[in-house]
Formats: sequence, structure tokens, C-alpha cells
Amino acid sequence: MNNAKPARHQHADATEGPKKLPWGEGERLQKVLAKAGVASRRAAEDMIAAGRVEVDGKIVREQGLRVDPENAVVRVDGTRVVVRDELVHLVLNKPKGWQSTMSDDLGRPCVGDIVAERIAAGQRLFHVGRLDADTEGLLLLTNDGEMAHRLMHPSFEVPKTYLATVHGEVNYRLVAKRFREGVELEDGPAKVDKFTMLEAYEGRSLVKLVLHEGRKHIVRRLLDEVGHPVIRLVRTHLGPVALGDQRPGTLRVLGRDEIGKLYEAVQL
Repeated sequence: MNNAKPARHQHADATEGPKKLPWGEGERLQKVLAKAGVASRRAAEDMIAAGRVEVDGKIVREQGLRVDPENAVVRVDGTRVVVRDELVHLVLNKPKGWQSTMSDDLGRPCVGDIVAERIAAGQRLFHVGRLDADTEGLLLLTNDGEMAHRLMHPSFEVPKTYLATVHGEVNYRLVAKRFREGVELEDGPAKVDKFTMLEAYEGRSLVKLVLHEGRKHIVRRLLDEVGHPVIRLVRTHLGPVALGDQRPGTLRVLGRDEIGKLYEAVQL
């Protein structure tokens, strides 16, 4: 049983709607939804009848409509559904000391070591952005080139959240003001979207930063500039995707809702 609420915006007139395929081509819409893990075929038929399913921007109520899974844009309750079987979306909790590369000429441990079996099986994976060797946490791996490009492009302003343990007890008001107004770095000014002081103890502070900047070592450089060098840095979120309690060095496959929200974040 699917308990999702009806979408607020169905965009029924956004395009001309799904292209009619010749008999025998494509797959029935309810089968596509079932394969994507949305619901059983019977439940998918009920969702179609209720007007909760869009194909290429138009609400579909026709049972048995055949769609092209390679190209059709399918949404349920306004959230995009990934229907292409070959697309892979993984979250890695990158351990400290590991390189954000698929191979390393110096023999250092790298992300490619963790996904070696998948690559050997023919999956072509690449990481979305990088974390420097000393930074831990969430790294997205995918073979969806367009999504990866948009997630890294600053124009889409996808936020990234970091937890940082820093030297010194942070003066929250002063540091928050500087981050809000912008900090001048050697490659230009940078701002933090949101800054939170979590705790201070024994000459150290734990802070949270949210920003959509993607420049190299941006978080470390910002904290250095305000007088609080980083001791430990962990990325906990990339847009709507959270690391949660995932153990270092482990992979997990993104859930359908997470993938749909990522597509929404980059306007796909």
C-alpha cells in the first residue's frame, strides 16, 4: 500500500505529454513503476487512475500506456522516478586518509578500492566532487553523468553540510557575522549559507556549516581565516541525501525517494 499524498503541483500542461509508441514497443507504465520499486503493478494502476502519475509533464490516466524507460520522465506525486535499470546511485562514507580517486599511482588507499568489484563487473562509476584525504563522510558515486554535472555546478546551489571540530572556543556571534558577510580568500570571497555552534570543550569547538561552494578545501580555508583551524572534518549531507549512521568505508544504494529529491534539486 502506498501512502504518499497527492502532489501539490502536477504540471499537467507543461508539455505535449508522452509520445505514443508503436504497438509492442516500450513497456507498460504500471510495469515500469513496479520495476522502479514504486508499488506493485495493481497499486500502480490505482495510482495512475487517481491521476498521481505524470509522464513527460502530463498527467496520465490511461491504463496500459507504453513508455520508453530510457527517455521518459516519470513522476509520482510530483517526485521523479528513476526507471532506467542501468543507473547507479551510491553513497560512500569515505574514511579519513583515503583518496577521492578511482586509482592512485602511489598505491594509497582510494575510493576505487572500495568499488573495485562493481567496476570489474562492468559498472562505470565516478564520484561527484571530491573530499580531500583528511576529510571524512558523504561521497556520492554514480554513473549518471548529467546529474553529477549539475550537482557540482554552482548555479544549482546544492547545499553541502559539514561538521567540523576546530581549535579554540568559537565566538559564535563574531564568526557567524563574518561568514554571513563573506570572508575574503586568495581566490575570492566566500560565504556560508548557515553556521551553527554545537558545543565547546577543552579548548575545542564543534560547529556545523552549510554552504553550496565547491572550491578546493573551502571549509578548511574558511575556518582557518577566522582563526579556528580544523582538527576533524566530516561531510554529513549532500542536498537531500544524509550520511546518517553509515559506517566508514561502507556503501549503500540510494533509496527511490532520495534519488527523486536529488533530481528535483538539480531540476532534472
